[in-house]
Amino acid sequence: MKQQKPGAPVKKQLRKTKTRESGSKESSSRVINLADPAGRTTTSTPVITLLTDFGTTDYFVGAVKGAILMVNPEARIVDITHEIPAHDIESAAFTLLAACPSFPAGTIHVAVVDPGVGSSRRNILIRTREQLFVGPDNGIFSYICASSRSPASPPEVFQLTNAKYFRQAVSQTFNGRDVFAPVAGALSAGIKPEELGTKITEYVRLASLWAQVSRNGEITARVIHIDRFGNCVTNITRDDVPDEMIAAGAKLRVNGKVVKSFRNFFAEETGSRDKVFGIWGSAGFLEIAAANQSAALHLNAKCGDPVIVFGS
Repeated sequence: MKQQKPGAPVKKQLRKTKTRESGSKESSSRVINLADPAGRTTTSTPVITLLTDFGTTDYFVGAVKGAILMVNPEARIVDITHEIPAHDIESAAFTLLAACPSFPAGTIHVAVVDPGVGSSRRNILIRTREQLFVGPDNGIFSYICASSRSPASPPEVFQLTNAKYFRQAVSQTFNGRDVFAPVAGALSAGIKPEELGTKITEYVRLASLWAQVSRNGEITARVIHIDRFGNCVTNITRDDVPDEMIAAGAKLRVNGKVVKSFRNFFAEETGSRDKVFGIWGSAGFLEIAAANQSAALHLNAKCGDPVIVFGS
C-alpha cells in the first residue's frame, strides 16, 4: 500500500458521487460532522477558525493558513483574532468561549497562545459542544470545557500523538504551523479524532470559570477579561445574580470601589450620575462599564481582581 507523505493533502474518503440521468457524474459535498459522535452530516467542508497571539506583522498567521491548505486545499478558514495579548492564556480562553457559539456544528477551532511550546506540555484535541478544538494543553480550552456541563456528554480529550498527520520536521518553536494546522486540515478532510491520537482523561485547567457563593450568600467573583473599550468582564452569570437580586439593591465591590447602578444598554438614561455601572454583556457575563470611557481605568482594575456582590 502506498504511504502518504507527511503533510501531503489528505485524500477525502467522505465525498460521494451521484450519477445524473444523462450518465455523467456529479460530486456531492456531504461531509460527516466529526464533532458529532452520531456521525450526522453537514453540507460543506467544516469551517476552521484561528485564534492566536501572533499579531499580523510577521509571517506566522500566513504560515499556519498555508499549512492547513497544504493538507486540504478546500479548507474554509476564518480568523477570530490574532491580537490576543502575548502569552495571555486566560484572555484566549475567554475569547474562544465568547466566539464559538457563533459558529456551526462541526467547526474546528485552532487556538494557539503557547508560551510553553517545545516543552513537555501536550498537544491536544477536544470534542465538545458539537465542535472540535485543537491546540496546546495549557488551559486555553478550560472555559470551553467548563461551559459544557452536561453529564450526559462530557468533553472528549485526545492527546495528539500520530506524527503521520504532522508537518515534517516539527519545529520546537512553531507547533501552530507544524502540528495544529495540519491536524485541523486533516479533520476538515474527514480524518476522525480517534485516528490522530489517544484519549486522555486529564487536561490543564485554569482557575474555575464560575463565581463562588459563601454560606452567608456573598458572591465572590473576579474579572476574567478586559476588552479594548475598558469594559471589565466578570465571571458572574444571571444564575448568580438574577434580575430580582439587582432590583433588591445588589452592589459590586471592586478594588474598594462600589458599583451600585445597572443598565440594560450603554447609553441608557437611568437618572443616576454614577460613571461606572453593571451591564449584561453579549457573552452572557456581567460586565462593569463606563459610558464612552474605560471602566478599567476608573477602577484601576486588571484581570484576576476580585469582584464581590453584596447588599441584596
